[in-house]
Amino acid sequence: MVLDLLVIGLIITLYPLPIMAFVLVVSAPGGLWKGLAFILAWLGCLVAVIAVVLLLTGGQPPPPRSPPSTAGLAVRLALGIGLVAYAEHRRRRRPAAGTASDAEGPGSDSAGEPRALSRMDQVSAWSAAGIAVLLQPWGMVGAAAATVLQANLSDSATYLALFGFCILASATLLAMELFMVFAPGRAALALTGMRSWLSDHKDPAIVLACLVCGLWLVGRSLYDLTR
Repeated sequence: MVLDLLVIGLIITLYPLPIMAFVLVVSAPGGLWKGLAFILAWLGCLVAVIAVVLLLTGGQPPPPRSPPSTAGLAVRLALGIGLVAYAEHRRRRRPAAGTASDAEGPGSDSAGEPRALSRMDQVSAWSAAGIAVLLQPWGMVGAAAATVLQANLSDSATYLALFGFCILASATLLAMELFMVFAPGRAALALTGMRSWLSDHKDPAIVLACLVCGLWLVGRSLYDLTR
């Protein structure tokens, strides 16, 4: 469980769309407070998902090969296959994805880049929090939730693993917020350059993130289902 959460958390924290949106949030007037709202909503979603799973399991992992355990692995497998399929879909669309009309994330209903990204500097703190919820890569968060089914709260190390996952999945956002707090001038230039780079490279970054996460989930799920 710990290794799976580490991999998923690392991919989530490097996913480009939330980073691009967050740069616009902290660069706007009152950006520090809007950025804080964004981070709190982001963390709140992760904590809420984990809490729901733990409430359902009672903090005890289901027995191996039991129906709940098998169902959790099947969900992870399905999410992994979905992420691989989405990565291939994005890769095939890349020749036509040079414009800003092709930046949706997994599970997005939009056919192009969320308009919120281009208007993020105009939103309120409450709106920034809402956008944080919408821009979370929910397929990957769902995979983390399926992994948390194996959490055993009677082991103190489990608390550390779950806390570490939430912090790791938010690490990039936290680092940017702290950068703006302690070095706002340098941070504004650096973050603007980062968003410009991500705008030009978001498609391969999304493809790579979804492909790596998807293949990891498929491999781990098949291994656990067949052992």
